[in-house]
Amino acid sequence: MFQHKKRLTALGSALMLFLAAFPSTSGAAAGAPAGAAPAAAAPQEELCGPGSAIKFNRTAFPNKPKIDNKWFPLKPGMQYTTTGTVKTATETTRRTVVHTVTGLTKEVDGVKTVVMWDRDYSDGELVESELAFFAQNRQGDVWLFGEYPEEFENGKFVGAPSTFISGLDKAQAGIAMKAKPRISGPHYVQAYAPEVDFLDCGDVLKKHQHVRVPTGHYKDVLVIDEYNPLEPASAGHQRKFYSQGTGLVKVTAVGGAEQETMDLVKIKKLSKDQLRDVNRQALRLDNHGYAVSKDVYAKTPRAQVATPGDDDDDHDDD
Repeated sequence: MFQHKKRLTALGSALMLFLAAFPSTSGAAAGAPAGAAPAAAAPQEELCGPGSAIKFNRTAFPNKPKIDNKWFPLKPGMQYTTTGTVKTATETTRRTVVHTVTGLTKEVDGVKTVVMWDRDYSDGELVESELAFFAQNRQGDVWLFGEYPEEFENGKFVGAPSTFISGLDKAQAGIAMKAKPRISGPHYVQAYAPEVDFLDCGDVLKKHQHVRVPTGHYKDVLVIDEYNPLEPASAGHQRKFYSQGTGLVKVTAVGGAEQETMDLVKIKKLSKDQLRDVNRQALRLDNHGYAVSKDVYAKTPRAQVATPGDDDDDHDDD
């Protein structure tokens, strides 16, 4: 599961120059004499601090995606609902996010990914419907390859300006969850998309924590601190709590003007027919992206059905 909080800011040109685009790793240096050997590639930027350079290798991913990382399992047909509040100095809103692991796959940046469909509601009204793309490499790290988030106001579609896809417009995939999270290890980039001012960083903060939420009492919980260096320090951090075999169970906020808390309140295994319906709706969203985001999303291969349905009986943990 993936709980995403928007972290978009209007950046000055100086900061954007500081976070320059990743350099090309092919071709001769500009102005080099004919026949000269290509210049050595400049090192990747450490956007989240020392040791955080992105080390993406598409050959490290299998042809058939499967995500069974114990902290971040994404099995097609599983649906998770989180609820909570978002508080500011002037108001409190009720937030609900329904995360559904579809039976779709989509090739992104040369890697076959699993498609997650998230629906985000504020005080009962849909404000965002998003496709997110994940893949697990052979070492067990789960990577985020992009997002297509459609936004709504007063029930009407208003666009998808925060779309990013790894390999397009300088966007880079990052690690959503490590195979072996290590306290005191380097912070890591979860995704980077400079054209939409998106940079998420992760830091393994705690292990072996106990968390009680409506779906149960979880032991041996992992806590990840997440932040965006593109935002001012006053924006605060998110703390995300992951349980083995389940995934995200709780979200809290530290600092910042906006305080968000979310708990896992429902786990559901979709029936075969329900998964087929989810696939149809997610495919419509994927198809709509080609008309909405012609410069980015339309450059990706279309999503495909890999898991049409699950023959097991429904299972609903309330």
